Amino acid sequence: MNFKKQFLMLLWAALGTSALAHGQTTKPKLSKEFIQQQLDAAAKQIKVLADETPIEKFPKTFEKGKQVFSSSSWWCSGFFPGTLLYLYEGTKDGELLKKATEKLTYLETEKNNKGTHDLGFMLFCSFGNALRLTGDTQKYEPILRVGANSLASRYSSKTKTIRSWDHGSWQYPVIIDNMMNLEFLTQVSKITGDKKFYDIAVSHAETTLKNHFRNDYSSYHVIDYDKNTGKAIGKKTHQGAFDESAWARGQGWALYGYTMMYRETKKKEFLKQAQHIAEYILNNPNLPTDLIPYWDFDKDKIAKSDKMYPNKDLRDVSAAALYASALLELSQYTKGNDAANYFDKAETILKNLSKAPYFAPYGQNGGYILEHSVGALPLNSEIDVPLTYADYYYVEALVRYQRLLAGEPMIKEINK
Repeated sequence: MNFKKQFLMLLWAALGTSALAHGQTTKPKLSKEFIQQQLDAAAKQIKVLADETPIEKFPKTFEKGKQVFSSSSWWCSGFFPGTLLYLYEGTKDGELLKKATEKLTYLETEKNNKGTHDLGFMLFCSFGNALRLTGDTQKYEPILRVGANSLASRYSSKTKTIRSWDHGSWQYPVIIDNMMNLEFLTQVSKITGDKKFYDIAVSHAETTLKNHFRNDYSSYHVIDYDKNTGKAIGKKTHQGAFDESAWARGQGWALYGYTMMYRETKKKEFLKQAQHIAEYILNNPNLPTDLIPYWDFDKDKIAKSDKMYPNKDLRDVSAAALYASALLELSQYTKGNDAANYFDKAETILKNLSKAPYFAPYGQNGGYILEHSVGALPLNSEIDVPLTYADYYYVEALVRYQRLLAGEPMIKEINK
């Protein structure tokens, strides 16, 4: 082999080594420059939103030309500070860390909130990232510990799940979204050494695996349990097209949740479930070619006469962002063609979210990064608008990819 050829091969190997470390088996196609460009553009855009957000409020959406904010008790309150923190990680812009830290002051009260299952979203996405990035254990660990206990208070040993809602006519409702709150418990278990948090998370994931999925591995949105016997007595939807439909973001919660739970437990049944869910999503004939899903995979089964859905062909960017982040991680735990496929599809989603019509022009879209998400079409709520969690999972996926390109572990835990 001549020297020039040998040098080129060594150079290629060196360039690929950082990305191929830590289990990566597919050579990344997106460049460091592309990822950095998107992070910088997102950071510039999010500052517009930050400047318009009252200090004690949290961004919710931008609808009909007007900002919509929430109090700290809204389930999405942790996403905005979490996005600021991820963008600080991705750009090293200290102004973003300052803005995030200021917002956390108004979020801390939710550590005592025992009336919601969404404390993982509210506290882990925010204070968890703050602890990981600053290392300030004295400031943030007590908040996370109290919050985890508040979440654990909603666990029932009879249903072996964490209760989702306290409203409605349900006996004991559990939604697939609840899988996303389990990372909070497993991480706090590591921090505190208290195994009860880990055990609750595993129990909830195992019970959900048994009851929430159809034979094709699509997920129901809501399972209602008999609060006394723990038996599943109802399988419904609240945000999907109909009870037996596959609500797109719900499939994303499931994919991300079981991928994460495999990482936290190394239980093979969780990995297999994540792979089955990925196959359902990626092989679905109703998944558009750009991989940005319609709000429900079964939207075509809605009757044309159904006036409830005047525009059933809306995309849900929040679901796509979830898919991208989850598939990147799942590719790390999978081998061969499957790993390559997951990684390739995640790259495709990231590329498509990073341009029109999904990536908003600077200064538009109320300062939100992404356009065209759907909150709950059946409830006529947040229809074709930006959503704070779409931005969060998009930026998370970018940061995960950035770490990979730098030769770092894709997943960075708060206790490492």
